[in-house]
Amino acid sequence: MMKLTKKRVVLFLLFIFPLICFLILSTGTNNFTKLPVVTSNVLDVSTLDSSKTFNGNISVVCFLGNDMNSNKGGFFNLNEKIYKKFIEYNQFQIIAVYPKGKESEVEILKKEIGAFTDMVKWKFIAGSEEQITALHAGFNSDDALSSLYTSNVFLIDKNGDLRGRVSDQDSVDGKLFGYNMNSVSVLNAKLKDDVLVLYYEYYAAFKDKNKNKADRKEVGL
Repeated sequence: MMKLTKKRVVLFLLFIFPLICFLILSTGTNNFTKLPVVTSNVLDVSTLDSSKTFNGNISVVCFLGNDMNSNKGGFFNLNEKIYKKFIEYNQFQIIAVYPKGKESEVEILKKEIGAFTDMVKWKFIAGSEEQITALHAGFNSDDALSSLYTSNVFLIDKNGDLRGRVSDQDSVDGKLFGYNMNSVSVLNAKLKDDVLVLYYEYYAAFKDKNKNKADRKEVGL
């Protein structure tokens, strides 16, 4: 009988176990929980800037507010824990909405965050108070803007739907509409995981589509 040596255990953990996990994920296309839609067809960000859109992108939306300097800790958390994790992913973007007239504060924030970060997928969009309020209200969350700022960030899918959770243990009614960017644990344990689930959801759908095409080709359809 083969002895379970320390070397074999290390080799299993480093090589075999990750391979098993990959095979389970790659074969169980539909055996995962899809990320719930908590609000359908939110107001598109193109209402603020016609050159930007949620459609076709996975977007994390934050509201910078009138006092960015006081709240910048959360924006740094978002950059470190989420943006840097997904910067290489296709169609990923962070939409940062700010009030018109705050361009100088935005430039300072960009400079500070961009000191060690490629800001190519940070999209800063200005809007009037009415436009920003309407965009946020369209999420239908129990969150409220204060001076056009909220510590919550929102996850929008490629179809313009707000994604979140419907059985979140930390939410009063179980519904999670937004993720608190001031909490590193929330960003790590919830938002990062949910973005990954959303990407896998699209990957699984793409894989199924290609499989169906191959099957139809085989039977001559």
